[in-house]
Formats: sequence, structure tokens, C-alpha cells
Amino acid sequence: MSEDTFTPDAIDDPEESREETQPVRKDGFDPRIIVDTSNDTIRHQLRGMFQSWFLDYASYVILERAVPNIEDGLKPVQRRILHAMKLLDDGRFNKVANIVGHTMQFHPHGDASIYEALVQLGQKELLVETQGNWGNTLTGASAAAGRYIEARLSQFALDVVYNPKVTDWTLSYDGRKKEPVTLPVKFPLLLSKGAEGIAVGLSSKILPHNFNEIIDAAVAYLRGEEFTLYPDFYTGGFIDVSRYNDGERGGVVKIRAKIEKIDNKTLAITEIPYGKTTATLIESIVKAQEAGKIKIRSVDDNTGEHANVIVYLQPGTSSDKTIDALYAFTDCEVSISPNCCVISENKPHFIGVSDVLRHNVDSTRTILGKELQIQLGEVREQLHFASLERIFIEERIYKDKGYEESESRAQAIEHIRGRLEKFKDKFIREITDDDIIRLFEIKMGRILKFNVDKCEEQIAAFNDRISDLNSKLERLTDYTIEWYENLKRKYGDAYPRMTVLRNFDNIQAASVAEANEKLYINREEGFIGTSLKKDEFLCNCSSIDDVIIFYKDGRYKVVRVQEKLFIDKNVLHVDVFKRNDKRTVYNVIYQDGKGGTYYMKRFFVTGITRDKEYNVTGGKPGSRVCWFTVNPNGEAEVVKVTLKPKLRLKTLQFDVDFSKINIKGRASLGNIVTRNEVHRFSLKEKGRSTLGGRDVWYDPDVMRLNYDGRGEYLGEFNSGDLVLVIQKNGEYYTSTFEASNHYPDNILRIEKFAPHKVWTAILDDADQKYPYIKRFTFEPTAKPQRYLGDNEKSSLLLLSDEPGLHVEVVFGGADSFRPAMEIVARDFIAVKSVKAKGKRLTTFAIDHITELEPIATEDILDEDDAEPGQSSESADQESEDVAEPEKSDDEVRDELTGQHRLF
Repeated sequence: MSEDTFTPDAIDDPEESREETQPVRKDGFDPRIIVDTSNDTIRHQLRGMFQSWFLDYASYVILERAVPNIEDGLKPVQRRILHAMKLLDDGRFNKVANIVGHTMQFHPHGDASIYEALVQLGQKELLVETQGNWGNTLTGASAAAGRYIEARLSQFALDVVYNPKVTDWTLSYDGRKKEPVTLPVKFPLLLSKGAEGIAVGLSSKILPHNFNEIIDAAVAYLRGEEFTLYPDFYTGGFIDVSRYNDGERGGVVKIRAKIEKIDNKTLAITEIPYGKTTATLIESIVKAQEAGKIKIRSVDDNTGEHANVIVYLQPGTSSDKTIDALYAFTDCEVSISPNCCVISENKPHFIGVSDVLRHNVDSTRTILGKELQIQLGEVREQLHFASLERIFIEERIYKDKGYEESESRAQAIEHIRGRLEKFKDKFIREITDDDIIRLFEIKMGRILKFNVDKCEEQIAAFNDRISDLNSKLERLTDYTIEWYENLKRKYGDAYPRMTVLRNFDNIQAASVAEANEKLYINREEGFIGTSLKKDEFLCNCSSIDDVIIFYKDGRYKVVRVQEKLFIDKNVLHVDVFKRNDKRTVYNVIYQDGKGGTYYMKRFFVTGITRDKEYNVTGGKPGSRVCWFTVNPNGEAEVVKVTLKPKLRLKTLQFDVDFSKINIKGRASLGNIVTRNEVHRFSLKEKGRSTLGGRDVWYDPDVMRLNYDGRGEYLGEFNSGDLVLVIQKNGEYYTSTFEASNHYPDNILRIEKFAPHKVWTAILDDADQKYPYIKRFTFEPTAKPQRYLGDNEKSSLLLLSDEPGLHVEVVFGGADSFRPAMEIVARDFIAVKSVKAKGKRLTTFAIDHITELEPIATEDILDEDDAEPGQSSESADQESEDVAEPEKSDDEVRDELTGQHRLF
């Protein structure tokens, strides 16, 4: 059996084969089981029955129920529903119960399976128009009973699914009706609506894709270009397709909900992962809360036409950390493994979605060719009969004496055939008896009203139509491309991409789990755990955290947090372990063996095997740790070393500075402190960080900060530094540079916050209906604030931090005749508060504003300028000064006429 196909071939079962392959066992048991019932012995050949019956059943489930056909993308029940709906179609809605009843003529599995399949088709809103309560795919609410809801075929289905002239037909299960083998679908329905089914021994899971992207890919394939298809879900959200693998087995996609911050205490889930409902999503959130992995106060489901799940956080809970925890511990993030299995040539095949598209496009091209051939044949027949009719009437053959006196139909046919013989060059094919019989059926009224000119026009139109059809057949590929493009123009606007393609960052569950447990230690007995509430408190932790333990003899290890765990005595330090943390530095002075040399070292622990012991020292007997500090930001202290008095030992005290030694690996020996006996070690000076600032990057793909060099470099950040986030909607805010921060998708600028940097904004003021210019400095604020004024309808025309900003204002509309105006921002307006209104730029209509080469200048605040970072209150107090007196139109015209360059 090949890897990609499963062929349920019939198995021959001769008696000889059974005897040879299944001999009687030594204990006398014959596999050809004898069952004794009421003293009647019945011999069952069970082996043959299992071989044939199970394969027959498996074949039936695979081919007739669970797996879609590659030709039309439909399962049998869906195909039969659409066929029944076409038979019922009169343009009006039909009761679903009526559709189900008609479908039962073709589908032998009862009304329940038909109803469920029809509801699924209706909820996808591509092939079926619905009326009534069809449920809610977002909340999981079920549809009303079939007698209450209605459906009809969509115009799209009528355009692309049906054509009985090119359909292959077969008898229904009872032989009373005809049903299509496959429908002549001229669109990859399988990729658009997706499919899922579980059969015997295999399954199929094909994710839905975007309507317009499918058409674009089809056109690209017809043109011989490369194309790529990625899933798109009606539920929206975000998807990581880095491992999609063209939808084949072995691939996987990650899908995330869209979570928005309403404020620091409230989150809103506005788009949910595909395959989930708000009910299942809320259930997973509640379970994570009960397990202590997230801290929330309550969850409300306000979902209607669109998803809207409101999550209320507990006081003091980080909203950014909670978002990560929702992704890590709930159904806000799910992984789906696609498996594109389809029926092709009556066998299941495992292929990629690109192969499905290519097959369907080739099939569409073939179907369109058949339709053109059928149309061509029909038009040729119309032309043929129109030519016959013209000659029959013009030559007055119907008045021939031989025709009128014919004693039989055969004699009349023979007479007319003879009369038409000399005109055979004018016909496109041989004249048949059926053609002549059609001439007999022409009524006298038609003959009397016959118009030669109209007949000539009709024949010319037929010839033009034939020429057009032949042209399309000759360039069938181009015609297919045009057909797809017309389909996109007609229906494409209704199907924008809903799911955003994005690379996901890996969220470490331990780093986002809420520290809802307390860790205790019993030093005398050597136990730690969360249940030792009467013992010494160590720190807060979560149930999935790891703990690092250092011992006085230099050993250390990492263990999982438990209720009670024996860790041995002589514990030096216990804390929550942060994997891959290169900021936490351990400063150690240890004695290498009893009476040995003292060494000092600095190291960090990034990743070690859980429950495995390591050693800070060289591991010699009698080694001990003499000095130990944990420094979360790489601080390096100065330690005073006091030696024990010794003959000829002149210096009994000296200092060692940890900042003078490098941070090395945890297995390094370290630097020698002294070979003499030490009386004590004491702190002389607290340490400062030796790691310097932290380089920070912003990755727009995941909209997160990172320290790994991914994305846009923001700069080196020290303690207290902030990130400035300027949004396209006219708001800004500042944040810390923690990697756990979440950022919106409408960012205009993101950079390291510089308090004294002067910004220039040109905006279209919605209140005054004129463009304004303002120069200002941003103020630190964790809450988003508007920098374009209070009116949300005001829009930004230009934003720049160029000190010598120099722009050209080009007028448009009724003022397009006016010469362009050049402005140097520094000379036009002084620096004011971010809340200030600014100064009107002009009263004329603006076409566009262009930045020119900046003027060389140092943007230093003047004495009469506002201080950067001044409070909003002072800005409000001086708003009258900022909003300078408006000039009249005449004054502005005079100003523009006299001087167009304002320095």
C-alpha cells in the first residue's frame, strides 16, 4: 500500500487459502469458529467475514460519508442537499424541513444528518442564503428547528455550481431518481469553506481560505506564476503560518484571539480562534482562574453579531502579563494540524492545498471549454436552421406542387431534400430528416411575416456569436482568467481577509503564570514547599515555577515547586528560577577544599537540568561558600577581606572589587582572592550594575519588545527609561521596556522616549475646519492621551521630529492657482505644551504638504517658550496665548503675495 493512498480492494477468500493461513492451533481451537445454538451447529467463516465486511465498511465511510471529493469539494450529503435545492429552486425561500425531505430521496441516512449538514452550509454563507434563526457560530448557539427556518441557493451557487449539460449522472440509492456523480463546480469550494471528517483509519481537515486570495492564486497558476495560499477564518484573530506546510500532513498552525486593552483593569476579546466558541473560551478562562494561573475578577459574554468577551482583572494585576497568560493557559491560543485528504479517482489521497487548487483550476478550464463547445453547437444549430428556413421560404418550396401533392411524409421529405440539394454549400452540415420535419412545423403566419433583412441580421448575429465562441476556445486559458476576474469583481468585496497573518512569539508559561502560591522553608528538617505555612516564608511563586537552591558547600540545583519536598539541610539561598536570565548575576567567594585557596567568581545560571546537582566550587571535600550575593541587574559590590594574623604577614586587610572581574561560565574556577586563612568577609561598598544599559528592539511582526536583535532597534535603555508610542489615531503614551508589554497594531512611531525632543505636527482641525501647526514636547503618561486635540475627528497631516523642519504647502481645489507656500516650523510657531491648540496654517484649501531639505538649526528652547514637560494645567492656562489671533483672509493674501518663504 502506498503512503499516499488507501485502496480497500476486495479480498479473495478461497477455502484453500483459509486452511493454509489459519491452521488449527495446538490446543485444538479452530479459528473457523463453531457456534452451537439450540443443538444446531452453525459454522461461521469469521476470518473471511472480517476481511471483507470491515474493508467494505471502511471503504464506504471513507468514500461516501467523511472525506470530500476533489472534483467539487463536497461530501455526498452536501452534494445531495445542493442538488435537491436546485430542483426546488424558484427564487423563493423554502422551509429547511422541506429541503431535508426532498434530499432524503437521494441520501439514505435520515433527516438528522441532512439537517446538520444544511445548517453548516448555511452558516458559511457562501452557497446558501438563510432566513430565520440559524444559530450563532461565535457563541455556539444552535439553529432553530427545520420547520422554522428557510433557505435558498445563493446567486454565487447558481453561477458556479450547476450546469446539467456537463454533469455526469447516476441513479440514486433506490434507483428511482438521478443524482450527480459530482457537480460541475467552477471554483475551489473545498479551499474556500474548508472541510473536516473522521473516517476509518484516516481523517481529513482542510482549513478555509480567503475567497479573493483563492482567485488570485488561480489566476497566477493560469499565468504560470508562483502562488501561496494561507488560511483565513470568519472568526478573525491572528494566525502563525510559519509551519503550515501547504496544508499537508505534518504541518501546524497557531491561532490566537484578538485581545484589546480597554483600560489597565479590563480586557476585551473581540475575535476568537477558529473552531472555538465564546462559551468554550470562557470555560477555559474560568478553569485557568480556578487553577490559579491567571488573576481575574469576572468574565462577561456580550457577544452579538461580533465576538465581545470582557475580562475584568483583579486589582494590582498586570494587563500585559494577563494577556500572555490567556494565550498560554486558555483557548485564546490553539494549535491546529491540517490534513488535506481528498477523494480522487475513487481513492483517498493526501496532498497539499496548492495541488487542490491546481486540480480545480484545470477542471474549471475544462468545464468552461465544454460549456463553450455546447454553446457553439447550439448556435451552429440555430444558424443551420435559420439558413434552411430562409431558403425554404424564399424559394417558396412550401408551395411546390410536388410537396403539396405528396402522399406520405417520406415522399414530402424526399421532395424537399431534392429541392435543397443545390443549396447545400450554404449549410454548415448535412441536412437530416429531422431538419426537414422542423420545416413542416413552420406555421403559415410566420411564413407570411418573414422578413429577409431581419433574417440576414439574425444569420449575421449567429456568425458573430460563432466567431466569438471559437475565439474564446482558441484562447481558453485567457478566457478562464477573465472568468475568474469577473467572479472576483462580482463577489470579492464581500470577502475581505479576516485573519491577520503574524509570527507569534513563544510565551514561557512559567514567566506569565500568576504567583498565587507562597513558598516556605523548614531549614532544620530540610524541607521546602507551599504547604509549610508555619515555617519561614521565602517568596511568592506559581504552581508551575522552578526553584533554584544553593547550598553552603557550593552545590546547587533546580527543582519544581511542590507542596512539600525534601531538599537537605545547610541551605544558603532559595529563589524562583528564571530560565535564560542573563541579567541575574551571582557573586561568589569560595574556599576550594578544606584549608585551600579562596577564589572569587561571577556567573549566571541560564539553563540547567532539573533535579541534577551542580557545584560552584571545584568539588573538593571541605569546600565551602564564604560570600554569596544575588544581583538582579548585574551589580558588583566591593568586599573587605580580613585575614587571620600570621607570622611575617604584613597586610591583614584588603579589598576585592567584583566589578574588576568578568562574568564567566558557572563551571569556571574564578580569580584567586588569597591563599591565606581568612578571618571574615564584609561589605565595604554596595555594587552598581556592570551590565550597562539594555539594548531593546521592537518586532512589528509580533508587536512586542525583545532583547534578541529582532526588528527595529530602539536604543540602549537604563533603569527609568521609557518607550514612546505614537498611534495613528492621534493618541500617544509611554511604557516601560519590559519584554512582556503588548503594543497596538496602529503604531505610527515607536522609539525611546526623549523628554526634551521637540515635535512638529500639522493637523486638520475638525473644530475650526482649518489646518493647524503646533510644536511641542511629549509628556510621560501611561494612559493614552491625544496630541491632536480633544476632537477625535481631527486628523494628522504630518508629524516630524526634525529640528529644522522645512515644508512646502501646495494649495488645491479652488485655491490651486495660488503659489506654494514654504514654512520653517521654528520661525512660524514657538514650542508649547502637547495640549496646546497651535497656530492656524492657512485658510486656503491644501492639496498636499511636502517635507523639504531641513534648515540647519539647533532646536533650543527660547526663554519665552514653554518648558518641556510642563503640566496640562499650565497648558490650559496659556491656551489663549497659544491660539494666536486669527488673521483675516485679506491679511493672509497680502502676506502670501508679499513673501512666500516665511523664515
